[in-house]
Amino acid sequence: MRIIFAGTPEVALPSLHEISNSAHELIAVVTRPDAPTGRGRKLVASPVAVAADELGVPILKPQHPRDEDFKDQLRALKPDICAVVAYGALLPQAVLDIPTHGWINLHFSLLPRWRGAAPVQHSIWAGDEVGGASTFRIVRELDAGPVFGLMTEQIKAHDTAGELLGRLSEGGAKLLLQTLDGISDGSLEARAQVAEGVCNAPKITVDDACIDWSEPAVAVDRRIRACEPNPGAWTTHHGSRLKVGPVVFDSSHQLPSGELLVTKKEIFVGTGTSAVKLQQVKPFGKKQMAAADWARGVRLETGMRLGES
Repeated sequence: MRIIFAGTPEVALPSLHEISNSAHELIAVVTRPDAPTGRGRKLVASPVAVAADELGVPILKPQHPRDEDFKDQLRALKPDICAVVAYGALLPQAVLDIPTHGWINLHFSLLPRWRGAAPVQHSIWAGDEVGGASTFRIVRELDAGPVFGLMTEQIKAHDTAGELLGRLSEGGAKLLLQTLDGISDGSLEARAQVAEGVCNAPKITVDDACIDWSEPAVAVDRRIRACEPNPGAWTTHHGSRLKVGPVVFDSSHQLPSGELLVTKKEIFVGTGTSAVKLQQVKPFGKKQMAAADWARGVRLETGMRLGES
């Protein structure tokens, strides 16, 4: 089949390479426009654009998929099917109608659970024991199209969103190629999603990532892991923002919520239940460091509190 691939971030790269190495013909790549990055706000191409350039594949970077020029380019390419992994923009119906077999999306959840922009983060935050990926035909309603295939992946007790997404991107790439193969040879048909179990996974904001130390330790842990690496869970210390990496449960200490217990080598914080031990932190404007090193630098003392302005 003649395939157009649409994706933007690094998580889409395994699927791009899986398709480029397959028997299908990768005729073009669609990705988001170059974006300003860093202090100098220099325009930088997306990871998918960089990879497509290395592969020698034509690249389309529409400001918006509804642009008439973009529609004309798609029609001229005459794709049999378009495969999507984390492209980052909603596709209008006029664009969905162009390829013969439609647009097939690789989504990192077991649909209909966790429709939306942040399925992996929400699955960890909710305490799901099993996650996965789905391939489905894109329709106008968000992540509601008929499903072609599923893969499951155990969510480990210490998984961060980044770690789980990394595994799903690799396994999902193989699922996506299997789906494209099945559509090509006519052996695979999509099935409508069940009506039960639908839940949404909206984008997690910086405000969502603020740690509430009055929550039980298990909830604090899940929030931090769900927000790692982006947007990064955070709290405050003397009014300055402090990013907090994954923590370790510590049932031997009972502290008031947000209160610190400081030893020479370990830093504990109280929650709504038992304490947790800090491992890595990132003070505002500085690099990530061991919590004990940060504590020595700011002369942290037992009894001080996190989360206060």
